[in-house]
Amino acid sequence: MKIAVTGKGGVGKTTVAGTIARLLGQDGMKILAVDADPNYNLWSSIGIPEEVASGILPLLENEELVKEKTDMKWIEVLGNLFQVHPRVDDITTEYAIPGPDNVSLLVAGTVNMGGQGCMCPSAALLKTLIGYLNLESDQAFIMDMDAGIENLGRGTIRGMDLLLAVVEPGRRSLDTIERIKHLGQDIGIDRVFAVGNKIMNDTEEKYITEALESKGIPLIGMIPYDETLREADRQAIAPLDMDEHSPAVEAIKKLKAAILVKLKEIQSEQKN
Repeated sequence: MKIAVTGKGGVGKTTVAGTIARLLGQDGMKILAVDADPNYNLWSSIGIPEEVASGILPLLENEELVKEKTDMKWIEVLGNLFQVHPRVDDITTEYAIPGPDNVSLLVAGTVNMGGQGCMCPSAALLKTLIGYLNLESDQAFIMDMDAGIENLGRGTIRGMDLLLAVVEPGRRSLDTIERIKHLGQDIGIDRVFAVGNKIMNDTEEKYITEALESKGIPLIGMIPYDETLREADRQAIAPLDMDEHSPAVEAIKKLKAAILVKLKEIQSEQKN
C-alpha cells in the first residue's frame, strides 16, 4: 500500500502519519515512512531519538545525490543509442533510518523553490523514488507531505493508493481540502479521504461532517482533541510512546482499521 498524508499546516498530519506507520508496523508490516515536509519532524511522531534526527541530511538537499540520480545517461549497444535511467533502488537501503516497530524513515525534505533556483531535478528524484517502489504484500509506504499543496502541484505523489487529508474544525482547513481533492484528481488520485482532527465536542464533529458532505469528500475517521498529544509534541515523544491508550491514539487505531478496509476494497476492485 502507498498512502500520502496531507493537510493545512498545524492540523496534525505528521502525528497521524507517524502513528499510522507505527501501528501498521506493529501488525508485522515493513514500513517506509517518507518525510517530504520542509520542516521535517516525522521522526518525533515515529519515535526516533532527537540526537539521531539532528544528523539527517534530507535527500533533496544533497545536491550531489540529486544530480547523480536525475542525470540520464546514454549508452551505445550495437551501434544504437539508448537512454539509461539512474538507479534509485539503493536510496532506501543507504539513506533510510531504522525506527521502532518495523518502521524506517527517509527524509526527502522539500521541493519548494524558495530562492534556491529551479528544483525540478529534486522533484523528479522524489517522483522516481515513489514510482520505483514495488511493494510486497507485507510492505507499506507512508508519505508525510508538505503543509499545503506543493507536492500535489508538482505531481510527486502520482500513483498513491490513498490520499488522507487531515482537517480541523475551521473554515480555512476545510477550504484547503477542497483544493487538495481537485489537485489529486488532476494527477489520477481519486481516493481522497478526510480525517477530522482535534475535535473538542459534538458541535465541531457535526460541523466537519456536514462540511465534508457538502464538498463530496468522504470522511474516514475522527480524532478527538487530546492534551496528551500536545505534551508528547512538547517533549518530542511519539504519541504511542507517551500513552498508547490515550483517546487520540485509540481513534487513530480505528482510523488504521478503516484504512485497511478501504485498501482491501481497492485490491478487490483491481482484481475484478
